[in-house]
Amino acid sequence: MAAYMVTSTLQRVVLVAKHASFQSRCCVVSSRVQYSTVYDSNEKTFDKILIANRGEIACRVMKTCKKMGIKTVAVHSDVDASAVHVKMADEAVCVGPAPTNKSYLNMDAIMDAIRKTGSQAVHPGYGFLSENKEFAKRLAAEDVVFIGPDTHAIHAMGDKIESKLLAKAANVNVIPGFDGVVENVEDAVKIAGEIGYPVMIKASAGGGGKGMRIAWNDDETREGFRLSSQEAASSFGDDRLLIEKFVDNPRHIEIQVLADKHGNALWLNERECSIQRRNQKVVEEAPSTFLDPETRRAMGEQAVQLAKAVQYSSAGTVEFLVDSNKNFYFLEMNTRLQVEHPITECITGLDLVQQMIRVAKGFPLLHKQEDIPINGWAIESRVYAEDPYKSFGLPSIGRLSQYQEPINLPKVRVDSGIQEGSDISIYYDPMISKLVTYGATRAEALQRMEDALDNYVIRGVTHNIPLLREIITHPRFISGDITTNFLPEEYPEGFKGHQLTSEGRRELVATAAALYVSAQLRSQRFLGNLRVSTTPQERRQWELCVELEKGSHAVAVSRSGSTFTVEVDGVKVEVSGEWNLASALLPVTINRTPRVLQCLSRDAGGDITLQYLGTQFKVRVLSQLVSTLSAHMPEKVPEDTSSILRSPMPGSVVAVSVKPGDVVAEGQEICVIEAMKMQNSLIAAKAAKVKSVHCKAGETVGEGDLLVQLE
Repeated sequence: MAAYMVTSTLQRVVLVAKHASFQSRCCVVSSRVQYSTVYDSNEKTFDKILIANRGEIACRVMKTCKKMGIKTVAVHSDVDASAVHVKMADEAVCVGPAPTNKSYLNMDAIMDAIRKTGSQAVHPGYGFLSENKEFAKRLAAEDVVFIGPDTHAIHAMGDKIESKLLAKAANVNVIPGFDGVVENVEDAVKIAGEIGYPVMIKASAGGGGKGMRIAWNDDETREGFRLSSQEAASSFGDDRLLIEKFVDNPRHIEIQVLADKHGNALWLNERECSIQRRNQKVVEEAPSTFLDPETRRAMGEQAVQLAKAVQYSSAGTVEFLVDSNKNFYFLEMNTRLQVEHPITECITGLDLVQQMIRVAKGFPLLHKQEDIPINGWAIESRVYAEDPYKSFGLPSIGRLSQYQEPINLPKVRVDSGIQEGSDISIYYDPMISKLVTYGATRAEALQRMEDALDNYVIRGVTHNIPLLREIITHPRFISGDITTNFLPEEYPEGFKGHQLTSEGRRELVATAAALYVSAQLRSQRFLGNLRVSTTPQERRQWELCVELEKGSHAVAVSRSGSTFTVEVDGVKVEVSGEWNLASALLPVTINRTPRVLQCLSRDAGGDITLQYLGTQFKVRVLSQLVSTLSAHMPEKVPEDTSSILRSPMPGSVVAVSVKPGDVVAEGQEICVIEAMKMQNSLIAAKAAKVKSVHCKAGETVGEGDLLVQLE
């Protein structure tokens, strides 16, 4: 990778500062940012900005506004009344009930909030109304500045059909496909056949992976058309679809652009976004390991050509698919601040929110293309309240009973909009935070990400940290040999968590045994003294049995101070640490290798749940006698899941396709569940007769709820 020096025009400033709350001490949003907000007091922008969004992106925008001396206004639904972004703002206005179409997409209510607070400008964040040209028009009609591009650019780039035609006209490489709107299902099948399978069916007004399906045959085209059009209508209020050739095994690489109202436009290097599930990004990095300087420049120049062709003015992102020969094709342009913008800020030193505000006020860009550096490497992991063991991540809901960000670590940035006690609900995106690490090299950034994930405490909801940690430590990812098919290729049977090696198994067994003994010793003491004065001298050796993953290990434990020597399967493992059982983190040294584990739960019966290398493992530690007796306990018979269909996630029932007495074939659709704007088709596991139906369209269901029972 080419390294670029920062010129005197752009002095990179690294701000390492804890972001304390503005109205509540528990309202900690993020820390240790890797970009600069150098505010020129002579450069007058706005007095007050309303942020038409929620969660982490609302908090992110507010941070820069406060550094620039700009007052902020939050909007919120009734269930978000105590949200972090509401506490962080100078003013807050409720814009409706929980459903997005009645609150964060409710333009009338948001316009009323703007008038009520006297806001001069609106930052839309991403999602919701960020790419809605009607919203931008309504703002303009009332002399309120939209912090983003003008309505022409939003319309041109927001419509994938029109944007493709404009890209062609601007000499930007495009993917072969049908340049029009697909009218109906049979039209879709005909067009797909003419293009040649596989094809990508996607929403014309879409983004964020919603309303997208890959089809490999006519039947999949029919199903994809139906589900994509429903998702598109639900998410964007526009069910138009387009079809184009699916580029097999591509990389997803995007170019960040920044343009002003004076004809100046820059490309701020690339972001590698190939690690995806269901067309939604999971891990991103900047720069890409794949691009050489020539390809980077060619992609950047084409991105700028497109921006200039639509007279773009703001921060925006041009997404490309790149094949193995470094041929690249225009995918779409997002006319907003991208979710993964922090990694660009890390390697360039620019605050993109500040740049958007300056441009919206009419100021010209301060920098030239030659001023834009690539300094170091940045990686972003999207931390979601999702179960990674179900389709690489189906939404989870709940309350964060314990929450601790790894902001004490160097060069770690956490963009979040939640705190301990926050609720993750079915109404909104399940993102918890964006975890960003930065280093002089990619290896350094990866090591910091590994450490940050191990030190991230999230309790109360299921999360995807196990998957994130496996990705960033995977040999293929470390080598940079990735495509958008990385997850299904590496985990064809689905994600199963960290697979223990014999050494890893010994480490985990030894740590569990040491933790068990530490707890036993602690229970014998009160205020540092033995509870019973007649108790004989403390034991130094223990014979235990540790059960892990249906295996049983006889272990011998000896103790010297805070160090335990544990013999597991004839191999001695030395484990030392402070053994603070009240701490959420369990830092230990195992055979001179430092590790950070988390003890998620433990009880008097010896059942312990440990988070080790990102994955949760259930361990049982027993005395030799108890272990012998437990062998006589009857085992619980698992439920026959082939005859029942349970909801794999919390959500709402969109459609039920069967009724009692119907005969269904294996693989036939039973019902459709929508969660976080994504529709999921649930199918029969076997051919059978429907015995009973326990749900109906419009109902809300929880994870594990019984939906349909088969005979």
